[in-house]
This record gives sequence, structure tokens and C-alpha cells, in this order.
Amino acid sequence: MSAFHTSGVTGSGASRSRVVSLDPLRMRARRHHAHALHRGERIWREGVAPVDLWIELLHGNGLEPRAVLAFAVAQDFEDDQFTLGKCSYEDIEKLYGLQVQELAVFDSLEERALVQTRRENIVLVEVDAFFLPDMRADSYHREHAKTTIGIDVIDPDARRFGYFHHTGYHLLDGDDYDGVLRSNVTPQQTLFPHVEFVKRVREPLSGTPLAEVSADLLCAHLLRRPMHNPIARWRAAFPAHVETMLARGEPYARLYAFNMMRQLGANFELLAHYLQWMREQGFDIPAQTHIGARKIASETMVMQCRLARALSRQRVELCEASFDILEDAYERVIPPLANIVC
Repeated sequence: MSAFHTSGVTGSGASRSRVVSLDPLRMRARRHHAHALHRGERIWREGVAPVDLWIELLHGNGLEPRAVLAFAVAQDFEDDQFTLGKCSYEDIEKLYGLQVQELAVFDSLEERALVQTRRENIVLVEVDAFFLPDMRADSYHREHAKTTIGIDVIDPDARRFGYFHHTGYHLLDGDDYDGVLRSNVTPQQTLFPHVEFVKRVREPLSGTPLAEVSADLLCAHLLRRPMHNPIARWRAAFPAHVETMLARGEPYARLYAFNMMRQLGANFELLAHYLQWMREQGFDIPAQTHIGARKIASETMVMQCRLARALSRQRVELCEASFDILEDAYERVIPPLANIVC
């Protein structure tokens, strides 16, 4: 399932020499264009990181990622955060014929990843963003933070590899290569991270069959939806959250907004894209559900901005107007979908 190919290397010796001299990793990085979900106007530029990774991984392998976004309807309020959006591995296998398995690292992360990428599998590994060049605006060589990448090609001689992360495909090498793969330590000196690999076990679905299976998955996820409006439950807990933010200050409030407003808003922005895609496939999805999902995405951004301004004045308001809008929008999205789909 390699994301780049070397087919077509035929013809004269001069022609072959010219092709071999090209750098396949750099060619791959240049050829990869972010999926439409990650281009153009977006409400939340920083989306749901685990989902963003899968969107680009699927797209990079010629697959339609919007079909797997049905999980977004099941998001819940967990008292101190909203559920982190995550693509179901079962859904991925049903839609795309891709199976995710745990990878045992019994001697060297580099060696195990090299074996799997040579099989044209993709290795999912939790790494330190300190070593990821695509994180220059945030963590790269500044601070340590965990994140997951999908490695698809490794060149051990050049000490570099290509990887999917967030909203694109990237390259790294040198000390960053050693930092991610822990090449400078022995198995006795480190605890290896959790590692998985993605392999193809059957042909992917496409066209109408893909959309029909996605509709079945939507019904299954709607059956898992929260019993009560999660935004109403967040509203009830918000006054206590305000007290905590005022007591702990702006650094905590930024983390709060990341796990509340962004988590909720980015999830429903994905849901809006999914519902629009389902409408394009011919399913009778009410326009109000798509509109309501986008309203949740935009209003949570408004709330985040209001929160930042209020903290600068050392006063956090209770955002009653925003909660009214969000609760109403949720009721126009999830219950109607459940009534129609299930």
C-alpha cells in the first residue's frame, strides 16, 4: 500500500538512468496535495489530529476519506472534555479493506518499521513532535508533545523517511530521524511507544457500494449517540468550569478551549462535510442537518474568541447566547438524522 510508485521505469538505458537518479521521497512529497477537506476556507484550521492523519493517509492512497466520518454523530460530553474524534478501525476495514494491527517492537523501532514499509504497509507510531519539521510553528525543536504519524517509506542509508501527519505528507532526516526512531538507544535503555501498522486485506469499496456501507455505519453510530443533548450537559457544568479558569488563569483556559470548543467545533465541521458528501451520493439527508452542523462549528469558534477576550479582562461570562444557539443546532442535527437513517 505504498503511497508512491516506481512503475513505468522502462525504456532505454538513458531513460532508466534518469529515473533512478530522481529522489522518490521528494517526488512523493511534491506530488501529494492535501485533500479538499484540508484546503480552502475552514472554520477550524486545527482539526481533530487523529482524523486529519487518516484523511491524508486515505487520500494519499487514492481513497475517499469522507466516507469514514460517520463516527462524528456519536460525540459526547465527558464532564471535563468532549470525546476526541477518532476513525473506527472496523469502519476503515469495511470501507477500504485496510486492517490495523499492533506492531511488536522487540529490538529496534527502525528495523520493525523498515520491514513493514517494505511490505507496502504504513506504520502508525506515537512520536515526539519536537522532531517533526512540519510542526515548525509549534513544537519543532521547541517543546515536547506527543502526536501520531504514519510512516510509509524509509531510507535507512540516508537516515530519512516520509510520513503522513496532520494535513499533509512530509519528510524528515538526520537528527530528527534518530529522534523519532530512537536510533541512538538500545532496547534496554528505552520503553518503545505503542506502534501499529496498516495493511490491505481486501480491495476497497468505491462509488455506490462505498456510500451504501457508509450509510449503514452512520446508522450504527447513531445508535451509539448520547442519550441526552451533550451541549446541554456542558452548559450545566460550565459555571464550575468558569470558576476553575478564573482561579488557574489563561494557560489553563487555553487548554480548556482546546478540549472543549475546538474538540466540539472541529468534530461537527467534519460531520458537516460528511453529510454534504452523503447528499451528493444521493441520500435524502435534510439540508438543515448540514447547516446545523456547520453552525455548531462556527459558534464554538465564536465562544473561543469570547473566552479569550473575557480572560484578558479577568472576567469570564457564561456565554448564554452561544449555548442557546449550540443546543438548538444540535437538536436540528442528531435527532432528525436518527429518525431518518435508523
